[in-house]
Amino acid sequence: MILLLDIVLVVFSILMLWKGADWLVEAAAEIAHSLKISDLVIGLTVVAFGTSAPEFAVTIKAALTGQTDISIGNVVGSNIFNLGFILGGTAMIRAITITPKLLYRDGLFLLFVTILIYALFFIFNASDGGNTFTAIEGSGLFIALIGYIIFLFVKKEPMEETHPESADLKSYLWFFVGLISIVLGGHLMVEHASSLASAFGVSDWVIAVTIVAAGTSAPELATSLTAAFKNKHGMAIGNLIGSDLFNLLGVLGLAGIINPTNIQSDIHSSIVVLIIMVAMVLVMMRTNWQISRLQGTILVSLNLIRWYLDFSG
Repeated sequence: MILLLDIVLVVFSILMLWKGADWLVEAAAEIAHSLKISDLVIGLTVVAFGTSAPEFAVTIKAALTGQTDISIGNVVGSNIFNLGFILGGTAMIRAITITPKLLYRDGLFLLFVTILIYALFFIFNASDGGNTFTAIEGSGLFIALIGYIIFLFVKKEPMEETHPESADLKSYLWFFVGLISIVLGGHLMVEHASSLASAFGVSDWVIAVTIVAAGTSAPELATSLTAAFKNKHGMAIGNLIGSDLFNLLGVLGLAGIINPTNIQSDIHSSIVVLIIMVAMVLVMMRTNWQISRLQGTILVSLNLIRWYLDFSG
């Protein structure tokens, strides 16, 4: 009976994710155009931060309970998942068009921030007798996020050619209904898919690096796929880059403020992988100004190989 309930709730969570993403993307586009904001900016900020809610909850809870390895690992793992499986998977279904501004402003900023995180963890504090992440550094990251958001909204950019109807109260209502739906859908998927996996004898480690990773990133996946199908490419990839920036600057920064910590050396390889992944995506973005289906297949394949190596080693 419990097994049947888990199956029903997993199916229900998938429906919540996809329908919630549909409402969110449509409402966000209406609100963006009503406020004279581009789809890209709304994707980089409001949509990205909303879909990052599961990562935020997991990381902050881990920081509050002193499980700093989990809080940092969740952020780094989620970012790799976003750029590999979600961006790659979305591009496999529909090629994503890239603008120069997205690459040179937002993409390069993400690369800079990722390298900065590496430097904070393993270079700047190495002389302290151990790698540490302090509250001051966490505060600096959080302030950088606020500055980036202010910059995006103050420095307006040209609107897309499509102009949906002006937003009204109903648009804002559906935005929040969609956001709540995908966040709850992701939570239900993690809980009940993990329960199903346990019932079939799957180990906790495999569940953590597959179902939990996929479940907390499910809102980004549903939103980016829906946006791509609706030809809102700025929102599709802006959601992922914005989510990665929010994770590194906002979530990780706040975790550092809550609970300054020593950095374990085993996180080193994951951050190096993330830097390589970001750089590779930027190169792909510049190639014909799109992420093609072939490039998407490469990103997904590389992440599958990384998963295999994690399981085998």
